[in-house]
Amino acid sequence: NEPSEIEVIPGYIDGHNIDFLKNKVAFDLEWNSKDQTFDRDLLAMRTYFDCGLIDVGVIVTRSEELNEIFKSLLDSSGAPLMRKYGASTTWIGKLIYRLDSRRNGGCPILAVGIKKGCVEGYE
Repeated sequence: NEPSEIEVIPGYIDGHNIDFLKNKVAFDLEWNSKDQTFDRDLLAMRTYFDCGLIDVGVIVTRSEELNEIFKSLLDSSGAPLMRKYGASTTWIGKLIYRLDSRRNGGCPILAVGIKKGCVEGYE
């Protein structure tokens, strides 16, 4: 996909791009990355906000209660999926910690943690 909006500030915004950017809203989905990814995302959103490129950031991730589902599911080799989706990956608790310490600067962030009620069969 081609970016729908491009603005370059030479030497200021470099490195990480946000997953989606439209109408001054930045959106990132973090599901199973290292939790340091939140630092990268929040810095990018903070920088974009400081430059006037966005008004708000949205980050969607999983809630801790999804661990119950992952513990019950097996991958193709018969191993628990929890092995792949453990405590060291991105989830809402690791994001809230970073938001509480204001790593987003002045950029408003809507943080969404998907709960097990959103997964069919696990209401």
